[in-house]
Amino acid sequence: MKTLLQRCAAGGLALAAIACLDTTTPANDLLRISDALVTLPAGYSTTNNSFASTDGNEGAFMAPGRGGDHHGGRGMMGGGMGPDFLGGIGFGRGFGVGPFGGGALSGDCTFNSSSGRVVCAAATNHGLTINRSASYKKADGTVQSAPDSTTNTINVQMSVTGTVTRRDSAVSTVSSNSDRTVTGLAFGSTQRTVNGTSKGQESTTGTNSDGAFTATRLVGDTTSNLVIPVESGRPTYPTAGTVIRSMHATFTVAGATTTHDRREVITYNGSATASITITQDGTTKTCTLPLPHGRPDCT
Repeated sequence: MKTLLQRCAAGGLALAAIACLDTTTPANDLLRISDALVTLPAGYSTTNNSFASTDGNEGAFMAPGRGGDHHGGRGMMGGGMGPDFLGGIGFGRGFGVGPFGGGALSGDCTFNSSSGRVVCAAATNHGLTINRSASYKKADGTVQSAPDSTTNTINVQMSVTGTVTRRDSAVSTVSSNSDRTVTGLAFGSTQRTVNGTSKGQESTTGTNSDGAFTATRLVGDTTSNLVIPVESGRPTYPTAGTVIRSMHATFTVAGATTTHDRREVITYNGSATASITITQDGTTKTCTLPLPHGRPDCT
């Protein structure tokens, strides 16, 4: 589980996914695609989601003015996909190892017998409040107060809310949450199945070289029936399921507004190549993603 204090240990896999994001923008566009859709809203990477980027964890969003330093690159939005979705994590049998194998909550957490969930005390970091809870169940549906070697299903729910400020006074108000369920974690399981959703919103006010601005970014994803075979000792990639990801950004400065939208649909079909359908600002194209560790090919 990712936190504000952690960086993605497999950052190289995020870089391996970089391709297909067209950052070409008209000269009069106030917000380049690379500024709006590569990083994530503040605090969003704390939730369980499919995006690999950890940028923007603690700082307010800041779009450069025209002629400014537009960070760029070509890639899937949100920094690419996390390694669990690409066959980037070696498997081991049982709870706590392999892709989507984590989820055990730590810290000041207590089992609530009425809800059947482990609930953690709210944590704060850089102006953000983080709430977490989880449920653990055996294969027969028996609720557990803590995970162990017999745990087969885990559901983790997370939320992040609050306000963050940059040193140049840009202020972002954020609200994000996620809900993910993983089954097939018990030692004898032959596959894991993942279902989940996440969404986030970030609203920012500030001033750049063009004047006072407002910016809103929305992000979300849905993971449906993602299946990963269990094979000890080597990475395995998903063989079924879909992941749908979307981002929307609106930026207004000096009375002018720029909007960007992007939707990515990743489909796993049992072969060594997943398909990606990308719709960006009304234009759709189809790409392929070799597995594991492949780079998207949109040629």
